[in-house]
Amino acid sequence: MSGVRNYAIVTSAYFLFTLTDGAIRMLVLLHFYKLGYTPFTLAFLFLLYETAGIFANIGGGWLAARFGIPRMLATGLMLQIAGLTMLSALNPAWGAVASVAWTVLAQGLCGIAKDFTKTASKSAIKATSTEGAGQLFRWVAWFTGSKNATKGFGFFLGGFLLQVAGFAGALWLMAGMLAVVLAGVVVSLPRELGKAKASKSFRELFAKTRAINLMAVARIFLFGSRDVWFVVGLPVFLYSHGWQYMNVAGFIAVWTIAYGTIQAVAPNVVTRSRDGLSREVPAARWWGLGLTLIPGALAIAISGAARPDLVLVVGLLVFGFVFAVISSLHSYLILAYAGSEKAAEDVGFYYAANAAGRLMGILLSGYLTQIGGMAGCLWGSAAMLAICFGVTMLLPSGSEARRVPA
Repeated sequence: MSGVRNYAIVTSAYFLFTLTDGAIRMLVLLHFYKLGYTPFTLAFLFLLYETAGIFANIGGGWLAARFGIPRMLATGLMLQIAGLTMLSALNPAWGAVASVAWTVLAQGLCGIAKDFTKTASKSAIKATSTEGAGQLFRWVAWFTGSKNATKGFGFFLGGFLLQVAGFAGALWLMAGMLAVVLAGVVVSLPRELGKAKASKSFRELFAKTRAINLMAVARIFLFGSRDVWFVVGLPVFLYSHGWQYMNVAGFIAVWTIAYGTIQAVAPNVVTRSRDGLSREVPAARWWGLGLTLIPGALAIAISGAARPDLVLVVGLLVFGFVFAVISSLHSYLILAYAGSEKAAEDVGFYYAANAAGRLMGILLSGYLTQIGGMAGCLWGSAAMLAICFGVTMLLPSGSEARRVPA
């Protein structure tokens, strides 16, 4: 029962953190959009957020193994509070350059906070799951899916708080809520949770098994394939077809909530195996193949449609369903492959790859939107998914995969 209790505490803390993470993104987007900034500049505001995540995940995994999961979770919450406070000090009188620079730095701090918290929270699932692969898959799927749905609600929360409390007021309210969560984490969780013998060198830190290395490469291209159209291409395309900003924000929120809900029920869609790999790995391949075909088909469909915006919306809902299942499978597989002694380091390494993929997607989203519009973004997504599919074909699918060195 103590494992279930610790899982519930960590999950609750991470959900409330994620609520503020989604709200911050919407607050920043709406605030700077109202000030007249272009979509490409809006994307630039989040570059340091994603870049910081690459290093925060790797470092966070090592620190979680060295000092325990509760301390890393608390550190992430404290950094988020600091980032919120920093953003609340933003002054429009500073001018465009200073305002953007200040926001980028604050977002970088929030990026570190997010990935410290995420690495600690997902590592806690491995540390508290004691009933085999079935329980692990259910817990991972529910955790990941609920987290993304919560982030979608955070988009709504950001818009609501901006309207009723203003930019600074909204940030202070969220900082206060996280301070209460932080106190609960410090009091409730055992300090030794997730503590293990950490790697002694950077070489050892990066010397993962072949399966984990392959999963990391697949993750880069999987999440790059989403953000390449999600960050800049989609808002610009919908703006150009007469959508109001709040309509765009609402669709993004609904898409994220639906995506998270499907992730949570993914174990009901995928046939399970006793060893936790022999059926799950082939499932990841088949779902990946199906996902690879969708962006190219959608790029062709919108080119000749009378209402390409509506065709795109429907197509992206289909994309979101398949993407939710395969991303849930990947999130499970990394924990299935991870060694129990250094699970936090393995998870941190994997989600550093996730951050790298998101960063690549953001950069390509701006570039491909500029040279090829939404169709260019979709073809870029298809290319990245093809690489992801090729990598998953190399994944080992037997229980011995956990012991195969790089």
